[in-house]
Amino acid sequence: MDAKLQEVIDAFVARYQAEPSEYRGQIRVKLEGEHLSAAVTALRDEFGFEMLTFITAVDYWPEGDPRFHVIYQFTSYQHNLQLQMRVPVPEQTLSLPSLVDIYPSANWHERETYDMFGIRFEGHPDLRRILMPFDWVGHPLRKDYPLGYEEVQFSFNFDEIDKRKPRPTE
Repeated sequence: MDAKLQEVIDAFVARYQAEPSEYRGQIRVKLEGEHLSAAVTALRDEFGFEMLTFITAVDYWPEGDPRFHVIYQFTSYQHNLQLQMRVPVPEQTLSLPSLVDIYPSANWHERETYDMFGIRFEGHPDLRRILMPFDWVGHPLRKDYPLGYEEVQFSFNFDEIDKRKPRPTE
């Protein structure tokens, strides 16, 4: 592991009780939501991570507790490093502090995560749907979201699909 990245990991473990892990060479830290703003500010100001690359979430339903994890990816161009941060989000609160004041690029990513998973970002200046229509009910990337799809037609199931295929009324 890079010495600079090890310095970041050691600081996060000492300050924020972060849990480091590695998967296929990618380093990540897991920390609680109450430390998020302070940790991200330190990441930018002290350790030179200039860019918030993306924000997304994972739904571990029905097995996971907590059900959701929000995943942040940070990049340091001056040190040529990347760091992933995972923050568990309990289903009872479904909220985290917004990072828009620290990284302005968080604006769109937080809106997308809200739209797809229903996780609120407290303090966000304009938290509203960005991908789905404003009157859409539900959050499509949750695992409990009802699937509505047509079965794919292949040669072996042509007759079965053809019977159920909707036809225009005359």
